[in-house]
Amino acid sequence: MNGNRFGRLFQVTTYGESHGEAMGVTVSGCPAGLELSEEDVQRDLDRRKPGQSMITTSRNEPDAVTINSGIQDGYTTGTPIGMIIQNKDARSGKYEPFVTAPRPSHGDFTYSAKFGTRNWGGGGRSSARETVNWVAAGAVAKKILAERGIELKAHVNQIGDVRADEVNFEELVERSEENEVRCADPDAADEMLAAIDEYQREGDSIGGSIYFETRGVPRGLGAPRFDSVEARLGQAMLAIPATTAFEFGLGKEAREWAGSDRNDEWKFDSNGDPKPASNRHGGLQGGITTGEPIYGEVTLHAPTSIPKTQTTVDWETGEEKEVQVIGRHDPVLPPRGVPVVEAVLALTLVDFMLLGGYINPDRLDDRPGEYDTKYHPTAPDE
Repeated sequence: MNGNRFGRLFQVTTYGESHGEAMGVTVSGCPAGLELSEEDVQRDLDRRKPGQSMITTSRNEPDAVTINSGIQDGYTTGTPIGMIIQNKDARSGKYEPFVTAPRPSHGDFTYSAKFGTRNWGGGGRSSARETVNWVAAGAVAKKILAERGIELKAHVNQIGDVRADEVNFEELVERSEENEVRCADPDAADEMLAAIDEYQREGDSIGGSIYFETRGVPRGLGAPRFDSVEARLGQAMLAIPATTAFEFGLGKEAREWAGSDRNDEWKFDSNGDPKPASNRHGGLQGGITTGEPIYGEVTLHAPTSIPKTQTTVDWETGEEKEVQVIGRHDPVLPPRGVPVVEAVLALTLVDFMLLGGYINPDRLDDRPGEYDTKYHPTAPDE
């Protein structure tokens, strides 16, 4: 089965199923010399784990991580980092009615059609539980970025038709963890909670979106076309379960802007280097980072596991039937999706920094200088 590895130099390989014994991830390509502990990883896992509040699944998973390789005396050794998270509260019995009757809008039928079999407990490999591995790996990537002075943060900026006001990066960092929705606009967070509660009481679910932003990313990361930052970041974000859209900069709003309004004119910064006068491109031009903040948005559809009565077919009996998906499921995804988006963003950026030579792939304490920082091309011969 392909599709279980992400990254070129900073490679993440994952395994595990929703109701299997454990989830696990191997991180290859982390340079030696990074101070890393299980507590560093656990902090982000605790932000993603189930059972945090009334708007998350009641599945009782501690999501306690064990690092079993790649660390010596509290520092990475440059060899693969292995991490495992045991599943403690799997209950597969409620999924038995769907062994040959696919749940609406899940991967049940497509997995069975492709492989001729599947792990049906909790959705198996197609479950969003798999993202616990991504968050664990992302915690490593975040520490590498922090060593280079790069910050990133995300928050829930919309649930249903309730949209948060724009916030600056400092507010994003300070406020987004102050409420269970993970929205940095407290007034909008209250409205979002009320909307989620209404859908939950009706046995339904609702979608939303997550805004992300970075600060301190060096210019010059990425390459044209298929290896552009937005192309590979978009691939990573769209791999998050339930993602239906990825945007950067103005995103879909760009279709409403004239070229003269959207274009980022150039000026000199305090160091005499070229700098976009605005940042409507979201820190990316020509597929390459400009040095300005990278920002964008990820849209997640409503959770598909809902107790409302729906119709499916049983391919074994040849009958249509009504079903209810009974179990422990989130009524909304973005609040627990925030650390997942941050992880995917961090993993992508670290991979690009290794590819671009901004990080020594062997030793983190060996800091190469930034190349071509002035971007002074040689003039052609006349």
